[in-house]
Amino acid sequence: MYNGIFVTGTGTDIGKTFVTALLVKKLREIGNNTAYFKAAVSGNERDENGKLISGDAAYVKKISGISQPLETMCPYIYETAVSPHLASRIEGEPVVLSNVKAQYEKLCGEYDQVICEGSGGIVCPIRYDDENIMLEDIIKTLGLPTVIVADAGLGTINSVVLTCEYMKAHGLDIRGLILNNFHKGDVMEEDNKLMCEKLTGLPVIACVGENDTDIDISEDVLKRICDRGEKYDLVSIRSDENT
Repeated sequence: MYNGIFVTGTGTDIGKTFVTALLVKKLREIGNNTAYFKAAVSGNERDENGKLISGDAAYVKKISGISQPLETMCPYIYETAVSPHLASRIEGEPVVLSNVKAQYEKLCGEYDQVICEGSGGIVCPIRYDDENIMLEDIIKTLGLPTVIVADAGLGTINSVVLTCEYMKAHGLDIRGLILNNFHKGDVMEEDNKLMCEKLTGLPVIACVGENDTDIDISEDVLKRICDRGEKYDLVSIRSDENT
């Protein structure tokens, strides 16, 4: 089994890439040879030579400090800032699952863990033409457990619960929640954290502030959520996070 985690979110622009970068950075700092992977990314820009560059991959590489070559991080890069299924319809080169799996497995052979990031929220069409591929199909093809990133602010209880219910109904393994843009001591956000745990039965494994340069999560918990071979114990994760 390959070790790693798939980072998804309650929607777009809620900080998945930022949180993913901090996770990769944390794993690197504790001595793991960690890679980043995103199957499809849209809304990208071209470099001075006209080559299309994955902005998310470049950002993760910069924040995390990993030496992984940029060209190995994202197999499908689109310029148009829309969902990948529409971007590929406009630009061509739709996602092929076998190619995604092959490139992911190549990284798995070279790194200790591969941290994968999803596109948009969990209900994101990746391809929708003669073949239909949803984000959940990518997750299942890679065989990875997941963590959900959500904004800590108003409305997150609804978003988190709906995302969790959809994922559970589709047989996805959720290891925990991460709240982004969290303000410690804020009454509403502290209550959001509590209610998200109560209503989903999942632990909030980390809370990330807007200007954080590190993610506050123990080495043991981080390794366990990335370990596909270990029996996952939510009770022990909660206990660890509350110590």
